[in-house]
Amino acid sequence: MKMEFTKMHGLGNDFVILDDRKGRLKNIQKLAVRLCDRRHGVGADQLLILKTSQKADFKMLIFNSDGSEVEMCGNGVRCVAKYIWDKNIKKQRLAIETLAGIIYPEKCGFGIKVDMGKPELSPKMIPLKFSGIKSRVSPLVNYPLKINNRNYRITCVSMGNPHAVIVVNNLDNAPVEAVGSVIERHRLFPNRTNVEFIQILNNKNIRMRVWERGAGETTACGTGASAAVVASSLLGLTERRVSVHLKYGKLLIYWPEKENHVYMTGPAAKVFEGTIEI
Repeated sequence: MKMEFTKMHGLGNDFVILDDRKGRLKNIQKLAVRLCDRRHGVGADQLLILKTSQKADFKMLIFNSDGSEVEMCGNGVRCVAKYIWDKNIKKQRLAIETLAGIIYPEKCGFGIKVDMGKPELSPKMIPLKFSGIKSRVSPLVNYPLKINNRNYRITCVSMGNPHAVIVVNNLDNAPVEAVGSVIERHRLFPNRTNVEFIQILNNKNIRMRVWERGAGETTACGTGASAAVVASSLLGLTERRVSVHLKYGKLLIYWPEKENHVYMTGPAAKVFEGTIEI
């Protein structure tokens, strides 16, 4: 079976998008591994599948390059929104169902703005699993976690998917792979976690690198940038409107106190289209 695909990216975080609203795809996990392979496939961090939805305009399934399915992807939802708009769908604001709930991307003057929903700080909901402790109610902020004989202080946030944020002095020398890969699979995180390393530039700007669960280091992460700003604000290091600087550009993250929703604004771009044997 042949299918058309579109390769897209958000600040270098890249995706293969397939429209499966007719429900023809099988064994999507294996397909994700094959299509995301950068030597034998199209090459991408994630495979995004567009489906029909009973409660929103569309549904988006998200599979990492290792075949694992995840709840949400901020850069991915912007790319899917642009993909839909490029098909001459006229709605200014879309409702896209994900495993993390319904996400609302909309067109704005300098990119695509996405209502990312409320950040979750409850350890039970992230989720976190504490050895020897039945439950923990308070948020995990600046929590010491020993990795490779060194303590790293993590702040944990869920943006529909789990994140552990670490503040560093020098982002260029941050041990993203060596430490991020270990924290991803640490017993504290029963569903594994994304790991963000951030450097505070001032109270309105931070730099970030990210180790994505199931994909390794990527050039950008929308949910990660959102979690990073929530964490830096909780730590008193930044305001609630922050530019997150990544390798190929920046995301604007706004976390208004009264509303308690996180808003992410950033670009999405089409790279190329093609047809592939499924």
